[in-house]
Amino acid sequence: MAFLSRLFSRAQRAPLPSMEELFAERAIPMDLPGLEEFKGDFEHLEAEERRQWAEAIAELQSTGRGLPPLWLDAQFDLLPQVVPHWQAEREGFLFKPLFEGLCQRILACGKLVPRPWLIIWGVSEEDLEERALARLLELSQGKPFQRQPSGIYRSNFGDGLDASRILLPELWAELFPGQNTFIAIPAHSCLLVAPQVLLPKLVDAIGPAIGAGDQRISATIYQHVGQTILPANLQDPHPIAQPQRELRQSDLLAACVAQEQDLPAELGQPAGLLSLRTQQGRSLLMAIWKEGQPCLLPDTDLVGFIDAQDKALGIFFRQTLPRISEIRGETVDIWGPRRTRYTGFPTRAQVERLEPFATSEQMVSLLRGQGNAPRPAQPQTTAPASGTSSSPVPEHLRGLSLGPVRED
Repeated sequence: MAFLSRLFSRAQRAPLPSMEELFAERAIPMDLPGLEEFKGDFEHLEAEERRQWAEAIAELQSTGRGLPPLWLDAQFDLLPQVVPHWQAEREGFLFKPLFEGLCQRILACGKLVPRPWLIIWGVSEEDLEERALARLLELSQGKPFQRQPSGIYRSNFGDGLDASRILLPELWAELFPGQNTFIAIPAHSCLLVAPQVLLPKLVDAIGPAIGAGDQRISATIYQHVGQTILPANLQDPHPIAQPQRELRQSDLLAACVAQEQDLPAELGQPAGLLSLRTQQGRSLLMAIWKEGQPCLLPDTDLVGFIDAQDKALGIFFRQTLPRISEIRGETVDIWGPRRTRYTGFPTRAQVERLEPFATSEQMVSLLRGQGNAPRPAQPQTTAPASGTSSSPVPEHLRGLSLGPVRED
């Protein structure tokens, strides 16, 4: 009786939606290149799975991304790729946050995997990552790191995925047994490893690696602690504390410069960004807020104000900006570093509520590069100041580099 009950209930089920019906609802053409190879998989799906499958096809079509390679081929050609978090957000492929500032993406047959491919393949993200990591480990065998004259080690895999080996500590964690291990992945084809005693040599190697023409990833120094990788927490008076601050700030500057290309012009003017160093040797990031149009202000240490007559009003600590309660900003909806849009400009009286860092006279001197103290050499990893011809800094105040100032 139970068999007959199942037989009759199965006959009463609603018919499964066809591919033609689902595609017509979503305005998907039936002659998509490569579709024929996936029709057999579609026939084995239940109703809800068919709808998800069609939605995945529709998303690929709307974003201009093609159908995936067959899973039969792709499963043997998967590799992980490590990129800056802002880049992963910007480009929109499948990604997973890793350590601070970094994300992992997956390459299938040499192409970045968008999330809809997983639905079409019928596989999980975890399975994809596991297979990609296993293949990367397989390709890494028999290719030892090379010891540099400085004593640090550099990867030499020759496939452009050296930085992705940060995901495989078994390849480098024992290069300096019994010592704290520090890692840097300045570019896709470069992974650097050093013990604590050679941290100055590691810092020296990061700049040239970024400037070698390969795509930049991160200047930040990371540390391997147990089973965890995180940005090296080097505090003053550690001799590498200041270089680490500059390296991390250069990553933020690089992200902001890339972000400016996608900021809609109608939102306003991106604040110019500059890096300066105090007499104590501490580097700080400054945003320049120019009166006259809405300003897109990133999170920096300092804010310098310039009024509509191109007069410098001084430099103030960014964290005290909420003291000007009359001017409220709104967060800009965009990938990458957070920016706040301000449509108004504070009055002189309102600016005076903020905690000062430099007077208007000192600000003019700094922007002109005419400080009394010798100008510090710019590290090779420092990103260029944001803004060129559209810089909010008036032409007569544009200097070379910033000299040290007193830290209050």
